[in-house]
Amino acid sequence: MRSVRFLGVTALVLAGALTSVGVAQDAQIARRRAAQRTTFTDAQITEGFFKTVFGAELTLSGRTDVVRKYDTPVRVYVDSRAKPDRRADVAAVVADIRSKIEHLDIAMAEDRGKANFFVTLVRDRDLASSIRQMYGREKARRIARLDPQCLSGFRKDETFRIVHSNVLLAVDAGQFTFYDCAYEEILQGLGPVNDTNVPWTMFNDDVQMGFFDVYDQYILNILYDPRIRPGMPRDAVQKLMPEILPAVRAFVTKANDLKP
Repeated sequence: MRSVRFLGVTALVLAGALTSVGVAQDAQIARRRAAQRTTFTDAQITEGFFKTVFGAELTLSGRTDVVRKYDTPVRVYVDSRAKPDRRADVAAVVADIRSKIEHLDIAMAEDRGKANFFVTLVRDRDLASSIRQMYGREKARRIARLDPQCLSGFRKDETFRIVHSNVLLAVDAGQFTFYDCAYEEILQGLGPVNDTNVPWTMFNDDVQMGFFDVYDQYILNILYDPRIRPGMPRDAVQKLMPEILPAVRAFVTKANDLKP
């Protein structure tokens, strides 16, 4: 699966439900969930965090060497423009993410005017035209060179707080591809926008999950720990890691019913 990310202070950042029944019925997701690795050293978790949270695959403007995250509640609105109607699937993905990130307040919004995170659902054949409509022809040409199957973006303010995110998903590209894209792009819309070669994360273009895996739960729980603030540089975050990692490990272990 190929997703794309770009970054700017006032421009959008591009990144590249899940009902329990839906997951159980998809054999690829079930196999990957059963086979996922769940044990990682502090060094392995820290490597993934810094490689995904700092930087951006495609930078148009603005700094990428600091933390970017929401520091307000995230409210998700779905604009469904194609069949099948997957709004309920997106809502379930969001609910799953909420249950797996301790300090993130994320929920669905029925009213577009009350949302700050927007998911647009289109047909696969309309993806390219939707990208042009959302981002303009010039940015769309740069994105098209990377041949995305789905994408996400965010806009941040001058203090590097994310204030607005967009996700674009194809509803008819297949069950596994939809879930894989939905999880990756919604999570990247929350801040970890960089591409990486770390082998355990869905933010590696060579890795497909279809669910919110344990390794990426570590990354997002570190990012949304209240001690990590928008605009923090790498060295300030590094100093906090010994304090944050034990609490994150305890939460992820409990949330996934893992052995301590």
